[in-house]
Amino acid sequence: MQLKDQVALVTGGGSGLGQAIVERFVEEGARVAIFDRSQERIDEVVKALGDKVVGIAGDVREVADNNRAVAECLKAFGKLDTFIGNAGIWDYSKTMVSTEDGDLSSAFDEMFGINVKGYVLGAKAALPALYKTKGHMIFTASNASFYPGGGGVLYTATKHAVVGMIKQMAHEFAPYVRVNGIAPGGVGGSNLAGTSALSQQGIKFSDIPLDDLMKQMLPLERAFNAREYAGAYVFFANRRDNTPGTGGVLNFDGGIGMRGFASPNMGADLVEKFGAI
Repeated sequence: MQLKDQVALVTGGGSGLGQAIVERFVEEGARVAIFDRSQERIDEVVKALGDKVVGIAGDVREVADNNRAVAECLKAFGKLDTFIGNAGIWDYSKTMVSTEDGDLSSAFDEMFGINVKGYVLGAKAALPALYKTKGHMIFTASNASFYPGGGGVLYTATKHAVVGMIKQMAHEFAPYVRVNGIAPGGVGGSNLAGTSALSQQGIKFSDIPLDDLMKQMLPLERAFNAREYAGAYVFFANRRDNTPGTGGVLNFDGGIGMRGFASPNMGADLVEKFGAI
């Protein structure tokens, strides 16, 4: 088993990609602390995986909750080898022009608070424990970290920020802690949440015909599920095979950059909003 005797902490580990990462790490011999905002989701994962996991409910935007998550991990398992920042939300490709002025600032704060601030606070909380083990941080980036069209302005901005954050942390924490990222494409079967500020709570990612969209967009011509992405996190956490890696972000998105995004309706919302010119 590639991660035998290792300990990981995964934010957003109660569902979707995060849950798949937790399950794969346990399969590979690791013990895992799950930090998620839903106690109900945590309880379901703990029930399924037993004493190999512990759960901590909290908000990644809060310093105290991040510190408590690390403390509970250390209390349960005695150390921390890998911190995985994964909790995130999407903007469901909400365009700038379609966002009301009164919603934009609050949506910005929510999106950056979870997708960027949550990563920074988690890294700060985990750093002392990772320094002791010469451990590793892994952050979930996105195809939107590199290409347009994978979200709206707010989401794309947060995921570009994550790439810069990874590089700077890798620079600051070397040679004691490695820092890398995984940039998945759309995750089939995901329950990725939208922003409360844009009233997107009722939208379900699973309602998007992702298989049809990815068949058109990707050279590999299909969507990939969460378990298919989880192996990349194992690779980066593996002390035997990935000791040279830091400051890198793996494009793990089905080859989006080989074909690119295209929209036949580019600019249509501007014409609708402002009139034809």
